[in-house]
Formats: sequence, structure tokens, C-alpha cells
Amino acid sequence: MKKDTLSEKKKHKPARHPADESYLRLVFRRFVHHRLAAVSLIVLGVIVSAALLAPIIAPYDPQDIAGPFAQPPSGSFWLGTDQIGRDMLSRLLYATRISLLVGVMATAISTAIGVLLGLIAGYFGGAADMIIMRFTDMVMSFPYILLVLVAAAIFRPGLVSIILILGFVDWPGIARLVRGNVLGLRETNFVKGSLVAGMPLRHILFSEILPNTVAPILVYATSVLALSILDEAALSFLGQGVQPPTASLGNMLNGAQSLTVLTTQPWLWLPPGLIIICIVIAINFIGDALRDALDPNGGK
Repeated sequence: MKKDTLSEKKKHKPARHPADESYLRLVFRRFVHHRLAAVSLIVLGVIVSAALLAPIIAPYDPQDIAGPFAQPPSGSFWLGTDQIGRDMLSRLLYATRISLLVGVMATAISTAIGVLLGLIAGYFGGAADMIIMRFTDMVMSFPYILLVLVAAAIFRPGLVSIILILGFVDWPGIARLVRGNVLGLRETNFVKGSLVAGMPLRHILFSEILPNTVAPILVYATSVLALSILDEAALSFLGQGVQPPTASLGNMLNGAQSLTVLTTQPWLWLPPGLIIICIVIAINFIGDALRDALDPNGGK
């Protein structure tokens, strides 16, 4: 009889409801539901891993003359050599490393600036909000690529310069996003309760309000990351970004300005171009999936 009772309980045991799952597990389940995003994450992981392990897996030093000039791909040089005999595979690995570094650092700087200004404008309102938002509108009123090109022309081109330039021109969108979220959050009961309890402003802004805006910030940051990588490639292609002999995906494409290279030496420009396309598309797919996964009403 007891065994029958136990089996009856097991048979009628309620199924686990999705609401019982932890938030991170639920987000992960929603994310992997997007097949393109899951594949993109794998592709991006492979590219990032290869870039980080460049000193180990690169067959040659990226700045050494390793073979004949402009040699097509062969068994010794899988992606051929450039116009002065440097191994293209080695340079591609190091170039991907530099371009990803520029994208990540520029995104981190712009996100930090945008979050800080958005928190101040949204929480305090009044004169602070007006000054910050008018300055934001002024920055956004300039044509973006023109602003970047002018800044790159004023400052000495280089790796640090391009990171700082992109970091200091990409923040307005994040600032407006954070401000809009803070305007709603500051009227919520938990924020008002913290004020009544005498919590310090630092705690209210960074422990109460900011965690509730992380999801949209994270989604927006993926688009900034993709844009920063594209901007680095464009500026380096024009000679205003990362300077040779340091390899970046943009300055590897610089040789494609020649019609001869475009038509007869595709191994000099096709691999870096494909890497840029793969990185940007993968980041965009991941951003779209994160937006849906972090949406409280977006999961199934």
C-alpha cells in the first residue's frame, strides 16, 4: 500500500514551471533558442580565441619578411604574403587582435561616459538634465563619420588615439537610453524607499537604479562594439587609424585601393574583409538575441 502511495505521488508530482528557473537560466534558454545567435557566438568565440592565441599559433612574426613579395597562398604561406613578403596569416591574427581591442576599449569608454551622464541627467533632472541633454544633442547633430574624421585629423593617428576618439564620440546614444530608464525608475517605490531610509546617493544610483538598466545597456553596447570595429577599419583604411607596421584589419585593407591588388591579388584584402564581416554580423545577431532574451515579455 505504501509503495502504491509513493508511486501515486510521483505520478502526480507537478511539472517544473519555467517561472521556477533562475533568471540567468531563463535568459540562457531564450538566447540559445535563436539558432543564428548561438552559431554567431561560436564563430565569434573561435575568432576571439585565435586572436588571443596569436603569439602561439601565428607561424611567423607579423612584421618579419618571411618569404617572396606578394606570393599567392601555398603550403608554406596559407594566406600568401603581402607586398614586402610578410606572412598574411600571421598579420591577420594580430590584426584581428588589434581591431577587437579597439572595439572593446572604445565601447567600454563610451559606455562608462554614457552611463554616468545618463544617471546624472535622469536622476537629478532640472538644470543638470538640460545641460547634459543639450550637449548630447549638439554632439549627435554633427555627422558622425565627419566628427570622427576631424578628430582623427586633429590628433596624431595611432592605436591609443583611435580608441579615445571612438570612445568619446559614441556615448550620446547610451546616455539618452540610460536617462530614459532612470526617469521611470526614480519614481518607483524601491527608490523612494531607499531615499526615506537615508541611503547614500552612491548606493541609490549604482546599487538600486543601475542594475535595473543593465539589460538595455548591454544590448546597446553590442551595436556600439560592432560600429567601433567598423569605424576602426574605415579610419585605418584611410590612413587615419592604426598605423603600420602595426597590423589592423583596416590597414590590411589599405592595399586594396589599388586596382591591380583588387583584381590579381585577392589574398591581400579578401581575408581581412571577410573577418570584419563575420565579426560584425556575429555581434549584431548576438545583440538581437540578447534583446529578446532579456526582455521580460520576450521569452516563450
